[in-house]
Amino acid sequence: MEAYKESVPRTHLLRIADLAAQHMEGELQLGMRDVLLAAEVDRIIARRLKLPSFDTWRRRRMRNAAEPRSPEHWGLRPNTPLAHALGPASLRAPVVVSGARIHESALYLAANGCAVKAIEPEAAVVARVLTAASEAGLSANVTGLATDLSAWHPDGPIAAVVCTPAAFADLTPAERKHVIETLQSATADGGVHLVETIIAGQVALTEDELRDRYTGWQVNVMRESAAARTFVARKSVM
Repeated sequence: MEAYKESVPRTHLLRIADLAAQHMEGELQLGMRDVLLAAEVDRIIARRLKLPSFDTWRRRRMRNAAEPRSPEHWGLRPNTPLAHALGPASLRAPVVVSGARIHESALYLAANGCAVKAIEPEAAVVARVLTAASEAGLSANVTGLATDLSAWHPDGPIAAVVCTPAAFADLTPAERKHVIETLQSATADGGVHLVETIIAGQVALTEDELRDRYTGWQVNVMRESAAARTFVARKSVM
């Protein structure tokens, strides 16, 4: 409204003030006239600009603020298993995201308050994630590293790991074992690992291998769609 007042000539504002005075003619005592005249001018301008009421504006603001926290906002399914990575532990330590769908997963988790480390060998992919995070106002929650999981070593506890079999595609079984053990060791009690889109018969990483690697963890497999499943393993609280 103030921007509108500054954008129009003074004569235009005076005409609105005259109209406001006509609306108030005979209704006010002299001492209150100037104060309420200004308020009436604002009401006239608000009607002309079709500005929403404060309550309407507040409801829209709250709805818009909540939208980025929903999976659908980032192109994920409403029943995404990523929601299982969200919890008290994920707000106390970083969440590691790697592999395919790194873009959607990283931004969804960051929008829900997680500190995200996006790890991907392709520097261009990392740059796109960081650019998208900046455009969404989430850059404070996302850091990126152009490397692969086998070359990265946590420098402190992590709350969760979210990846796809693609993150292990170029590793030997021994290298996969080492990477998983390193991530498990760094994961805080109660933390969770999710390997998304487990497909029967895939070469990179099978469900049987994952179950073998996560002995002692609470394990289940969640179905996201007819063709996609996610392996979910939560570290027991000691």
